Amino acid sequence: MWKRTPCASKGWTISAIARHLGHDRKTVRAYLEGRRVPEQRVRQEPTLTEPFVEYCRLRLAEDPHSWASTLHDELVGLGFSGSYPLLTRALRTHRLRPHCEPCSASKGRDTTLITHPPGEETQWDWVELPNPPRSWGLGREAHLLVGSLAHSGQWRAVLAESEDFAHLVEALDRVTRKLGGLTRCWRFDRMATVYSRTSGGVSATFAQVAKHYGVAVDLCPARHGNRKGVVEKANHSAAQRWWRTLADEATVADAQRGLDALCIRLDGRARRRNGQKSTVGELAAGEGLRAAPALAYPAELAVARTVSAQALVAFRGNRYSVPPGMPGAQVVVRHRLGAGQIRIATASGATVAVHERAPNGCGAVVRDEGHVRALEAKVLQAFTDSPRCRTKTRRPAGQAARDEAARLRGAPATTTGSGTNSAASSAERVVVDLSTYAALVPAAARATGPQRASTGVGGEDR
Repeated sequence: MWKRTPCASKGWTISAIARHLGHDRKTVRAYLEGRRVPEQRVRQEPTLTEPFVEYCRLRLAEDPHSWASTLHDELVGLGFSGSYPLLTRALRTHRLRPHCEPCSASKGRDTTLITHPPGEETQWDWVELPNPPRSWGLGREAHLLVGSLAHSGQWRAVLAESEDFAHLVEALDRVTRKLGGLTRCWRFDRMATVYSRTSGGVSATFAQVAKHYGVAVDLCPARHGNRKGVVEKANHSAAQRWWRTLADEATVADAQRGLDALCIRLDGRARRRNGQKSTVGELAAGEGLRAAPALAYPAELAVARTVSAQALVAFRGNRYSVPPGMPGAQVVVRHRLGAGQIRIATASGATVAVHERAPNGCGAVVRDEGHVRALEAKVLQAFTDSPRCRTKTRRPAGQAARDEAARLRGAPATTTGSGTNSAASSAERVVVDLSTYAALVPAAARATGPQRASTGVGGEDR
């Protein structure tokens, strides 16, 4: 291009050349002065200051598979003002990411892109997240249901206690409302709560759920999970950009808020459709989703809980009362989706309490007035005026303990051969009989002899 361009030596000014070519004047000047060469792009070395370099080195040493986008999010929070491409170039230039031989040896496979019209399909999948915080009480795994709009790529997700039918229906309803509505069909893999091995299609129970929401259900063929590649990519993002960096002290509510914030931030991802630039959020707004039903499908949740010493049962960030006398007992909290009440039953199925449900996570303590009076009466009945063990009484070590201490120190014990202490032996020799005393007096007089007589014993010389 520059070889055929009129130059300043023929009377063209830099401004004229810039107007003629449609380039900036600084670009024209750089080529004319030889600072830039045609068809040779100037490569700029990434600038990453030392504090951020060390932080990247430490984080990648801890987690070699951490995404660069996750690392960029952390660096921005620490004051890093560079772009994501600058960070990736710096990671390669400084060789900050440790080598992983299994990842280097893995090979890809042929893939193709499936076109999804707007409002056509929502893809669903469970994600098992290992090692949840201990305070959640979930054991080895947490469960996340992810729903993604196939056309725009917008996705939302919610945490659940398990992957049973009732929790699946509840999570489907919540994610649907977060996405803004319903598509024509839902796509699942062959999960047990949706797929029937007997019929080879959708189970009769889940067919009622699909009828309630007015959607068709498409199942992926066996071993063809890439048919729902949009949600699989969302699963990967949730695991790498949210779960991998979740703090140990985070509560379930904190984790859900952080996940929602990540989803909203990812709605700004750039997309190009039909040669036009757009974003995920703009494409999702044009999907034309149908409104969800007013109430969720009335599946019944059932979760096991342990009664506390205050006769309370925890459920979804609140506590509900039960009759007294059940501390440590296992009960089942039942809640029908869409209803305003919860029911607490024993393991045998007997209902012991019914409460109005409080909003999730508000920390409310919901008590029945009858439960309060019964608990107070039971506590008062257990109260007694009898003396209790006194904790401030002086109780020195006994003789047996002192003898044992003396033995440990190597000193001789003070006990007698019969096993009684010296105080008891002295008490046994105390004279309490006068006849015995009279018999002892002459013997004492004979023992003293003339010396005792000269002292005037008996009182005659006084």
